[in-house]
Amino acid sequence: MEPFVLIGRHVRLEPLEQRHGDALAAATAEEPQLYRWTFVPFTQEEAAKYIRTALDWRDAGTCMAFATVRANDGAVIGSTRFFNLERWAWPSHHPRSGRRFPDACEIGYTWLAPSAIRTGTNTEAKLLMLTHAFEVWQVFRACFHTDARNTRSRAALEHIGARFEGILRAHRIASDHIPRDSARYSILADEWPAVKAHLANLLRRP
Repeated sequence: MEPFVLIGRHVRLEPLEQRHGDALAAATAEEPQLYRWTFVPFTQEEAAKYIRTALDWRDAGTCMAFATVRANDGAVIGSTRFFNLERWAWPSHHPRSGRRFPDACEIGYTWLAPSAIRTGTNTEAKLLMLTHAFEVWQVFRACFHTDARNTRSRAALEHIGARFEGILRAHRIASDHIPRDSARYSILADEWPAVKAHLANLLRRP
C-alpha cells in the first residue's frame, strides 16, 4: 500500500519518515517517566532505529506508521501506527479475494508528548484511523493491545468505545523487558457507526 496522510481539524497523521526523528526524541524528552509502559525513542539514535523498523515493516506490508503532527503549528507531538495488517485467505471466487487492503488490523505504538495529553488529540487521531480502517479498507475488526498494568491506556481505550476482550498472558515483551500480559480490546465493523458517533460527540465537548 502507498503511504497516505490523515487530516483532522486539530491533528494531522503523516507517514513516519526519518526527517521526524529529532522531533520524536524531543517530544519524549518533556517527561520521560510518562512512558513507563510504552516503547518510545528517547534519543536521536533510538528515534532513527524506531523509524527504520517501522519502515521495514511497512515495506513488508504489515505496518503503516505515522508521525502525529499538531495542525496549527506543525509540531510533531507523537506517533501511532496500523500494524499486524491481516489479509485473510479468501477462496478465489469470493468478492474479497485478491484485495490489496487488510481484512483486520491492529492500532498501537501510540504515544503523545505530555503537552498533547488530554487535549482531544488522541480522540481525533483514533477517529481518523478507525474511519480509514472501516470505511476505506473495510476491515471486519480493529484491535488494540496494551500492557495489562497500564491503567491509563486501558481507560483511554474504554473511553473511545473499544470493548475489552480479555487478558493474553505473556503475550509480548514489555517496555521493562519482561513477558507482559496484554489487555486486548477491539471494535467490530457493525459496532463502528456507534463508536464513530461517540468519538464525534467527544470531540464536540469543550
